[in-house]
Amino acid sequence: MKTIFTIGRQFGSGGRMVGKKLSERLGIPYYDKELLAMAAKDSGYSEELFRGADEKPASSLLYSLVMGSYPMSSGTLGFNEMPLNDQLFLIQSNTIRKVASKGPCIIIGRCGDYILRGNPDLISVFVHAPLDARVKRAVEVYGVPKDKAEDVCLKNDKSRANFYNYYSDQKWGMCRTYSLSLDSSILGIDGCVDEIVRFMEIAESHRG
Repeated sequence: MKTIFTIGRQFGSGGRMVGKKLSERLGIPYYDKELLAMAAKDSGYSEELFRGADEKPASSLLYSLVMGSYPMSSGTLGFNEMPLNDQLFLIQSNTIRKVASKGPCIIIGRCGDYILRGNPDLISVFVHAPLDARVKRAVEVYGVPKDKAEDVCLKNDKSRANFYNYYSDQKWGMCRTYSLSLDSSILGIDGCVDEIVRFMEIAESHRG
């Protein structure tokens, strides 16, 4: 098995749990917040910096105007001239490429599918669910107060979408940019894992 999995997810869809269970099923490494610690170690920056910028785009309006709609696709400015969030993104991107180069693994969020685009062993997954199902999970599993759960889901989705759309030339959650798009409210967590494994087996048989 050579497959590298990336999992994008709506907040409350259970995408992180899908990744953990897939890791257990296949016996391969799982990377989520671990990437922040690794990127900090690689760069010498503090882990707190990476946590503060986690899945958040740069906020410099001037930089956005100078670089255009997709600032990371140009590369006009030198590394040290970029906003800090952009520097951290590039460092984290290198960390993601490094762990993927070591063999099969699961990477949660952080534009992993875009960073590893073109990798023939990549299967990119997006886990989603209707808002009411995600609100229910946010309350029952994540412990979010019931009166705030919908707002928390929507705000986290907006933040992830802004991050992804800023650093890639693709649209977050659009099914055609992923290998597989799964509704966890219908399949359940284990059902999502089953579908990913089934897809992997078919994909690997086509690769020969």
